[in-house]
Amino acid sequence: MLRWIYTLLWLVILPVALLRLVWRSRKEPGYVHHVGERLGQYEGIPAAGPWLWVHAVSVGETRAAQPLIDSLLAAYPGHRLLLTHMTPTGRQTGAQLYGDNPRVQQCYLPYDMPWLVRRFLSYFRPEAGMIMETEVWPNLVHVTRRAGVPLFLVNARLSPRSYRRTARFGGAAAALYNDFSMVLAQTASDAERYRALGVRSVQITGNLKFDMQPPDTGIARGQALRQALGGRQVLAAASTREGDEPLILEAFSRWPGKQRPLLLLIPRHPQRFDEVAGMATRSGFSVQRRSALHIDSAGAEVNADVLLGDSMGEMAMYYAASDIAYIGGSLIPLGGQNLIEACAIGTPVLMGLHTFNFAQATEDAIAAGACLRVANADELMAAAAGVLDDPSRLAEMRANALTFAGLHRGATARTLGMLARVLR
Repeated sequence: MLRWIYTLLWLVILPVALLRLVWRSRKEPGYVHHVGERLGQYEGIPAAGPWLWVHAVSVGETRAAQPLIDSLLAAYPGHRLLLTHMTPTGRQTGAQLYGDNPRVQQCYLPYDMPWLVRRFLSYFRPEAGMIMETEVWPNLVHVTRRAGVPLFLVNARLSPRSYRRTARFGGAAAALYNDFSMVLAQTASDAERYRALGVRSVQITGNLKFDMQPPDTGIARGQALRQALGGRQVLAAASTREGDEPLILEAFSRWPGKQRPLLLLIPRHPQRFDEVAGMATRSGFSVQRRSALHIDSAGAEVNADVLLGDSMGEMAMYYAASDIAYIGGSLIPLGGQNLIEACAIGTPVLMGLHTFNFAQATEDAIAAGACLRVANADELMAAAAGVLDDPSRLAEMRANALTFAGLHRGATARTLGMLARVLR
């Protein structure tokens, strides 16, 4: 009954959803591209398979899926891989990673109405599907099970807050998750919460993000960016969200250390680049933009107080150029972003109090000496200054970050082992 009510609500809000695409396209034009795919229209996309299907809603999930996708392509050379998204930035990230690979096809997942999901499944006929992390759509899961397509929730996580919210639906929540062939959880705590909901088939496979290997080209470009900085230290504020930047900029203006570093400010969403650049300028800082900096050219220099990271797909470069990094969305109650990529490059991290999206990884990084937790922006600057003014401590945290990232690898192999039970 709840699913029928949910479907009726989708019928009511579908025109609003389409209008919202137009509204969002004012800042991100990609939202009005490929609209037909969101309505299950895939004619013109090659349908010849056999297909393995991975759904990665946006940028973070797409990057996290990379080790799994690479391994699937290697393990099943007779298959093609269908990579679906919900956001233009996720699709753009997938194109950067796999745009030259003829075995990978991208499209948008349709809106969550049964007939649209059936149209998607009948067009591609995937042999199995893998949904990344938390993207659980009731009709998608139910219709896929009815169609006989094994569906896995991969790299699954369920925070205490999400558990409490989901548990309110009682048996309906258990029925939804039990439509998955298997839930492959990141941590024992995640698995325990899924089981408490009544989910029967749960396995712990670890976090795929630990298996992401920083690209050599990104590291090399990070070193080139360091050259352009002329020896200045760098504090990165990475994947910042709305509400982060005013706190950071105000506290940065009161830098407590010996010498103020360059602030490398990298908003998570590209539609906010101009807004954040203006915010930094109004705060009294000189600003340079990555898009205007030709780091491969001789004589490239960064002379500003703030370097705005207004590019996509270059996070490895930014981390490789940084001495220490704050991970966005954790000073404000948004749950934080991925700290693992920074640690894998050997960049120590700073996290606020709000880390429920990466709770276990954050606690493990703190215990490993790779991460410091701070309560507010002033503590953030004090902690950063304390590390930057102490070369031996900085070196120790760098080593700890690399060790922490290395110790937790292996989720891809464990995930493939579970998928092999149903894949031919």
